[in-house]
Amino acid sequence: MTQQPDDQPPPGVPIGDLARRADQVQQGGARAAVLGVNDGLVSVLCLILGVAGAGSSPTAVRLAGLAGLLAGAVSMAAGEWISVTAQVELFKGVLKELRGFVRSAPDALASMLAASLRKAGFSGETAHAAAREAAATEESLFAVSARRIVGIDPGELGSPWTAAISSFALFTVGGLVPVLPWFFAGGTGAVIASIAGTGLAGLGVGAVVARSSGRNIVFGALRQLLIVLLAAVVTYYAGTLVG
Repeated sequence: MTQQPDDQPPPGVPIGDLARRADQVQQGGARAAVLGVNDGLVSVLCLILGVAGAGSSPTAVRLAGLAGLLAGAVSMAAGEWISVTAQVELFKGVLKELRGFVRSAPDALASMLAASLRKAGFSGETAHAAAREAAATEESLFAVSARRIVGIDPGELGSPWTAAISSFALFTVGGLVPVLPWFFAGGTGAVIASIAGTGLAGLGVGAVVARSSGRNIVFGALRQLLIVLLAAVVTYYAGTLVG
């Protein structure tokens, strides 16, 4: 019988998939993708239905939808880029101070690292042995202290461009769903098609998010659908009152 190496997960255990998903979340790509497609679906749908509810022509609805789509995509991309850039700069500032401590007080850091490992459940002997090994070089002490004490992975601070591009692309994809019916129809038919298309897309987004977070898929999908329908009703009738 073949023995599985100690440093390898058993066959069928999706450890690599878990690591990939965690990496996407930390780098900002997953969050930007979810926010981008959700905002594209809901905000553009609301804009279209508000204008349509006011009695505007299909041409005016199309123009408003496309303008809202472009403005929203650019705004989302800029906002995500600024947000993640600020996060990365803050992380770098913390890591710069940590590197100073590595050079000026390595023994104190090693003691803190050992205490952190003991708190995590390791025996005192194992914790001190691991801390001594980590303190063998400045670089290893810095890397282990950053992850274990500060809670930052120096190699995965996040990518502003990943967040910005994901937001722009997925907002555009989401925003096209409620806009497209107005290129082929108008009036009540286009309104129903916009709501139906956005609702179906919302079901898919809710299911994917629920699956990724380990929650009930049906609940996640229906919750997203409810949000879409509620937003559609409120904005359409608000437009009707204004019109």
